Amino acid sequence: MKCFRGLSLVLTWLFSFGFSQVVFLHSWSISLTEIKDTIIADCRKSEILILDSFTTKLLSSCCKMSDLMAEKITIVEDLFKSREPVQEMKAIYFMSPTEKCVEAFIADFKLKPKYKAAYVYFTDYCPDDLFNNMKLHCAKYIRVCKELNISFMPQEAQVFTCDNPSAFKNIYGSNSQDKKKTLETLAGQLVTLCATLDEYPGVRYKKDNNMENAKILAELVDNKLAVHYDLDDSGKKKGKTQAQLLILERNFDPVSPILHELTYQAMLFSIFSNMYKSKDGSEKQALLNEDDMLWVKLRHKHIAEVSEQIPKMVKEISASKKQPDGKITISNLAQMMKKMPSFRKQLTEKTIHLQLAEDCMQHFSNNVEKLCKAEQDLAVGADAEGVKVKDPMRTLLPVLLSPFSTHDKIRAVLLYIFSLSGTTDENLNKLIQHVKIEDEREFILNWKQLGVPIITTPSMFSRKPTRRDRSQGEIYNLSRWTPVIKDIMEDAVENKLDSRDWPHQSECPTAWNGSGAVSARQKHKGSAQDERRSGSRLIIFVVGGICHSEMRSAYEVTQAVKSCEVIIGSSHILTPIRLLDDIKALSKGPMEIMTIEERNNA
Repeated sequence: MKCFRGLSLVLTWLFSFGFSQVVFLHSWSISLTEIKDTIIADCRKSEILILDSFTTKLLSSCCKMSDLMAEKITIVEDLFKSREPVQEMKAIYFMSPTEKCVEAFIADFKLKPKYKAAYVYFTDYCPDDLFNNMKLHCAKYIRVCKELNISFMPQEAQVFTCDNPSAFKNIYGSNSQDKKKTLETLAGQLVTLCATLDEYPGVRYKKDNNMENAKILAELVDNKLAVHYDLDDSGKKKGKTQAQLLILERNFDPVSPILHELTYQAMLFSIFSNMYKSKDGSEKQALLNEDDMLWVKLRHKHIAEVSEQIPKMVKEISASKKQPDGKITISNLAQMMKKMPSFRKQLTEKTIHLQLAEDCMQHFSNNVEKLCKAEQDLAVGADAEGVKVKDPMRTLLPVLLSPFSTHDKIRAVLLYIFSLSGTTDENLNKLIQHVKIEDEREFILNWKQLGVPIITTPSMFSRKPTRRDRSQGEIYNLSRWTPVIKDIMEDAVENKLDSRDWPHQSECPTAWNGSGAVSARQKHKGSAQDERRSGSRLIIFVVGGICHSEMRSAYEVTQAVKSCEVIIGSSHILTPIRLLDDIKALSKGPMEIMTIEERNNA
């Protein structure tokens, strides 16, 4: 058995399949030469691929079945499901280094082997006890055993998650026994992220007098990074690179994840997942990923822009085939597709987005236009004309008296409370009665478990952070709020983060300059992408989830700065409904949890 302990192979196995998507083009890619030299030689005689749930998602995010078949892999199996033995064939196991996965692997070979041999690839470092147990029972069947540094989930070119939504309750739940273990796991995943990026960053965290999760995680990550790079296979101890890793708690900005965000991506994921119903009632799939260049182009634009641009694109196609002008509708497009088979693919892509944009606009006009104005006024603290909101209750009351959903009213109440940095117990009880959630006040009260002030007293004082003035750049009155994370990104890039609020867990080199002005890597002038890759890198990790507007901010700052790439990640991606359900569940046992939708349908 060839075993490689602590190997720093970066995404090698995944990229052996020559996938066509571009999700990893910026931060996650490695050279084809390295791929061929390391993994493909091991895998060419294997036709069976066995995955766990995490590696299934990981593989699905970056390659297609056709890519696997091109490498002669014709069977893909679930590690935990019953499988027929194929003793004349070898199998590739791509799995997480957990006790459950290792036990399932051992069961395949301990008594009667299911396969002729196994090529084993772990997403991360396999603990010694699991590694030794596997070796004890299966050594003669294992041809290769390697550990890859990819225990995180690349979501987009500049976004990653740890694919661990349960981390929210494990860290913030009142009865959680798994906080320490969860933070350890997240730290290990962040180390594999840094290894994949070939970065040894300086680590900083947001100081919080009420919460210590960011500090603890920063310590864990820094210690694990030191161990990882001390064990580098090259035999040389890696020095700090031109990168910073910032770690902060979800309470730094409770506003952004509960606002109605009116950009295309945020609206879609609040309404749909990746499925939608067409006009004829049939369910269709919209694969919203980096492979869809139209999606990449449109996802961060305001829905008003998207609804204007897509019909224009369709008209251009129509004009190119001398189709008569007129109102662009789904039925008209269907007729065009029948008449022009050669344009079917191009039209289908735009038709899907036209349908999605129409549904978003319909949702906007029916449900949230009036609500958004109140939300923006409460969040920004001023109306669209810049007049300060002196009495937030006058802004809130029309929402409470309107026929909005319970969910929307809860969000408005929370924005009111956040605008005041807490309210009195008496006032909160009245608000809860207005929304009619007397038996489900946890939707509001449990925010205190994140360190967000809900109940306040006259003696309490909360200092609000100073925000950047962006009033000159506002285009849409209903999208005036800017996520706090964007201020943090820009301050970090400009070296303006106060060390009293952002202590250094470990210093990065003195040459760090997020603007790239003195970056040791910046050696030549090139394209914006080349310049960004040769400059510095800012990695941000939020404990407790990130929302789509925060993801968008990473791209906006990167585009503005150009020589500094901003990457953002968390345990998972939030939507407003999901966040509120998670908040409510913090004080509940597993059998007591009921989502907003389940309660409304009860």
